Amino acid sequence: MLRIALPNKGRLAEETRDLFGDAGLEIRSVGERALTARLGDDFQALFVRAQDIPEFVGDGAADAGITGWDLVCESGRELDTLLDLTFGRCRLVVAVRDESPIRRVEDIVAGTRVATVFPKATQAYFATRGQRVEVVPVSGAAEVAPHLGIADVVVDLTSTGSTLRVNGLRELDTVLTSTARLIVSPNTMRGSEAKAGAVKELTAALESVLRARGQRYLMANVPKAAMARVKEVLPGLNGPTVIDIMNGGEHAAVHAVVPAAGVYRTIAALKALGAEGILVTRIERLMP
Repeated sequence: MLRIALPNKGRLAEETRDLFGDAGLEIRSVGERALTARLGDDFQALFVRAQDIPEFVGDGAADAGITGWDLVCESGRELDTLLDLTFGRCRLVVAVRDESPIRRVEDIVAGTRVATVFPKATQAYFATRGQRVEVVPVSGAAEVAPHLGIADVVVDLTSTGSTLRVNGLRELDTVLTSTARLIVSPNTMRGSEAKAGAVKELTAALESVLRARGQRYLMANVPKAAMARVKEVLPGLNGPTVIDIMNGGEHAAVHAVVPAAGVYRTIAALKALGAEGILVTRIERLMP
């Protein structure tokens, strides 16, 4: 049974549970505080802290895991990313106090103290730029460090930048952009063929759900005389599917997968062509 390390709490854990549920891998645990659970018939979930998941996967305690890319980078472990899950988006940024004379990262002089929860990623960032700074590791709330005189610069996570602004901080640069990733150890894919096959099946299942999100399945009865213009309105994945309707007369049924964000425009365009009986429905999974 494939062991998958999953975040045990927080927004990342909630979105991961939703994703697995949509993929038909509902988490079945014996209690809210259970450390393990079944995922369908072939997988076992291990609930651990998101920051520990790269270590679990890297050490072989788990065959795969889901955690933030920022935590993977900070761990320094050699892990393979199989899938970008797109949720949990945030940025690791360099920031200073609003009144700081530092206007650009290039203005940070040698020996400047930089407070961060991500010392490895921060050290690597400044080393790549050829800047020598003193990294000050903190366990949390790095945004208060400049106000307490602990450091002049911080490297901290932000989603919208609002927390930094509320704390009187100004962004200078982005160290990295992070989303949730499905990760494995290289040894997992090079070792047992059974495990490698199970990982590929898991990846395909999750990817089919992600591909379906933001898409809709649209059906409409369109005048045959307007069929030449339908493909401009419904490009779909490989063009629309056209089906004859029994006793449909001048109409044919047209089916296509369309982006959800612009479906209202698509409906208006079809109505302008004389379409009738338009139906739009959600898609649970979508395989290429």
